[in-house]
Amino acid sequence: MKAPALDAALQDARRHTLALFDALAASGYDRSAQVPRLAILNPPLWELGHAAWFAEWFVLREARSSRPDDARAPSLLAGADALFDSNTVAHDARWTLDLPDAAALMDYGRAVLDQIRERLACAPDTDAGLYPYRLVLAHEDMHGEALLYTMQTLGVAAPASFPDEASATGEIAFAGGEFLRGGEQSRGFVFDNERPAAPHQVAPFTIDAGLVDNADFLRFVHAGGYRQPQYWSEAGRAWVAQTGRAAPRYWRQEADGSWRELRFGRSLALAPSAPVRHVSLYEAQAYCSWAGRRLPLEQEWEFAACAGEAGFRWGQLWEWTASPFLPYPGFSADRYREYSAPWFGTRQTLRGASFATPPRLRSPHFRNFYTPERVDIFAGFRTCAAG
Repeated sequence: MKAPALDAALQDARRHTLALFDALAASGYDRSAQVPRLAILNPPLWELGHAAWFAEWFVLREARSSRPDDARAPSLLAGADALFDSNTVAHDARWTLDLPDAAALMDYGRAVLDQIRERLACAPDTDAGLYPYRLVLAHEDMHGEALLYTMQTLGVAAPASFPDEASATGEIAFAGGEFLRGGEQSRGFVFDNERPAAPHQVAPFTIDAGLVDNADFLRFVHAGGYRQPQYWSEAGRAWVAQTGRAAPRYWRQEADGSWRELRFGRSLALAPSAPVRHVSLYEAQAYCSWAGRRLPLEQEWEFAACAGEAGFRWGQLWEWTASPFLPYPGFSADRYREYSAPWFGTRQTLRGASFATPPRLRSPHFRNFYTPERVDIFAGFRTCAAG
């Protein structure tokens, strides 16, 4: 993405952030005291300031890393580092900070964006010269999707509709072979965990053309899948016991036996052909065990997504894989040092994208990563088997 397209995208990302914040504010969640203290949430007011601070840090303040002493210029907002640096501000503390009000933070964000756009107009037209702008765009896009997770968790209506698409059916056999795994810098921007790109060998496998849908997952529920420990890992059994879960998080069964699903605070009839969403890694693994299948390794998923097979559909939901989040051989951290390295070995890799992911962020090489119990994210899964 070159400078003119970047300029338009940065403005679009900020408009999206503000629209989501306004929707949350209309429900009273612009006040941190009203936001539940959950590990999966940040107060939206803090998110608003953090997005602007991050952009300022890497572009206007010319930080070459995320170390606290690495900025070359002061912030436009007094005391911003003590409020919005996610590396130094503990998660629980974000509810008790004396934050500026929404109007002040919007003014701060507007001033940051205006100055970024001025600098971008004069930036070198090279990958190195445009890197910080691409980084802050990706960061704001990801936080925009996280704000939608927050809205789903809090039952707040989304400012746009996201209609379901039916999941693709059938499966595709791949003979395997060698492919180039990972992202290349020549694409313009990649995260450090996608590098270095290198040839990788994949054995033959078959994989679902689309995601497991609600109808298929409902058969697992009706078969008593949540009550049969043989389908669950040890960690999965502990999770079921702790949560008491007997169906996906947002499913509800009516008195007449029908099922409904909560979407952004609305109760909707469960659509049989839509991909099942808001399931944990444990639920995905248990379903696969019940079905006599498994989750794909992330390299199998990437091989399939890059193969050019028209029947392979992705992008409806993030997809759990069988792979823990680990560095590729030869990994080195980028300027945003805390993006990947602290989480290796403690998260599971997801691939693809969701309906809430901006097209400019989508890539078959993108590696998302979350802890296995997360059900707030827009995630589903597909199944796989050895060829």
